[in-house]
Amino acid sequence: MITAEEIKHAIESLPEKEYVKLRKWFSEKDWDKWDEAIELDSQSGKLDFLIEEALAQKNKGTLRKL
Repeated sequence: MITAEEIKHAIESLPEKEYVKLRKWFSEKDWDKWDEAIELDSQSGKLDFLIEEALAQKNKGTLRKL
């Protein structure tokens, strides 16, 4: 199995164009994981407090328009 140190060394030796492609792939992978986490939190009700806070602000008349 390849180690993290070996991967780091391989990344550092990449040509700039390949490094940029790898960085883009990593970023997209991170955003995909973020989207999945938000979706799961939303479905499980973990984010319901945000709706409750917004409705409370609306009822008080202090909700700001974006």
